[in-house]
Amino acid sequence: MPETRLDLEEAISLTRTGDVWLFRGSTMADRAIRATTNSPVNHVGMSVVIDDLPPLMWHAELGRSLPDLWSGTHQRGAQLHDLRDAVVVWATRYGQRAWLRQLDHPVTREMENAALRTVARLDGTPFPTTARLASRWLRGRVPSARRHAHEVDLETAFCAEVVAITYNDMGLLEDPHRPNWYDPGRFWSGDNLKLANGARLGEEIAVRIPPGTHVTPRPPAGK
Repeated sequence: MPETRLDLEEAISLTRTGDVWLFRGSTMADRAIRATTNSPVNHVGMSVVIDDLPPLMWHAELGRSLPDLWSGTHQRGAQLHDLRDAVVVWATRYGQRAWLRQLDHPVTREMENAALRTVARLDGTPFPTTARLASRWLRGRVPSARRHAHEVDLETAFCAEVVAITYNDMGLLEDPHRPNWYDPGRFWSGDNLKLANGARLGEEIAVRIPPGTHVTPRPPAGK
């Protein structure tokens, strides 16, 4: 595993829109996802860092531990979270190791707007069951099933599909496939994810969450 490390607060201060966050856990569900998708990691999310907003994470998950900042509700599936809180929940509550890969490419206002349009379109899309995830992943390997990511409407969305569709909408994928071709491992450095216009993802940076780190306290709704 990579040796470069950053503390959480430093990683958050460095992250920019398009960076990816990768997670690996040891629960039965984590191992099932890795086995199902033949991936070294079981979760991926994307940073969204725009103007004076706090850094956000765009991803899809089964849990609803945090409020979705797009809808203002607690929901499962595709969600936009406070990035710091999302990493803390995945590290402390879900027992995951975390890595950051930084996007080496300028992100324009047009690309940021494309990412936000994708959030608006996909937010709240349900997360697939494990059985459905396995069948979708297998179908994504059939060459005849290949289609561009933006050509497919999703009834459910896996984390890697959400990131891949967002990357495609931002113009970052050189040779996009169907969403179900993507799994978290596609965003790990051991895979050859083809990015457009000279863009590249840096090596994994292990993110350390110091003991005693907690989710940011928030006032009750309506306060």
